[in-house]
Order: sequence, then C-alpha cells, then structure tokens
Amino acid sequence: MTLKGTVDSGVWRVEAETSPAEQGGFCCLINVAHGSPDRHFNHAFPHHRIFESEVAAVLEGLREGVVWVDLKCRHAFDV
Repeated sequence: MTLKGTVDSGVWRVEAETSPAEQGGFCCLINVAHGSPDRHFNHAFPHHRIFESEVAAVLEGLREGVVWVDLKCRHAFDV
C-alpha cells in the first residue's frame, strides 16, 4: 500500500509518498514546488530515515518538505 499526502499554500506545494523499504519499514519520497508559473521550481528527494509505519513516514515527509520550502524561501541555500 502507498500513502500520499499534500500540503498546498497556493504559492508552494509539498507532496510526500511512501513505499516499502528493502530492509523493512517504509521510506518516503518528498517533492517540493514553489514559484510563479514563469519561474517554477521543483525538487524531489528521499527522506533520510526509514519508518515503522506508513503514517509516520508520510507525516514526517510532509514536515521535512515544509521545512525545506521555508529554508529555500529564506535563501538559506541556493539550488
């Protein structure tokens, strides 16, 4: 089973999707997007942890994605 979650502010969007991990548990792929249509930015990355439950994986993935967008919008790093 795969769980998906989305947080959308209209200016930015975070999506998290779980999948079974090879060593057991669940991993999460995070996709973040923000910007205007002419300057749209998109970045996908896996969460660094393996979780015991899909619910924990998707919630932590959404949290991590929102933190990533916050840091990007504050110009903490340049990608």
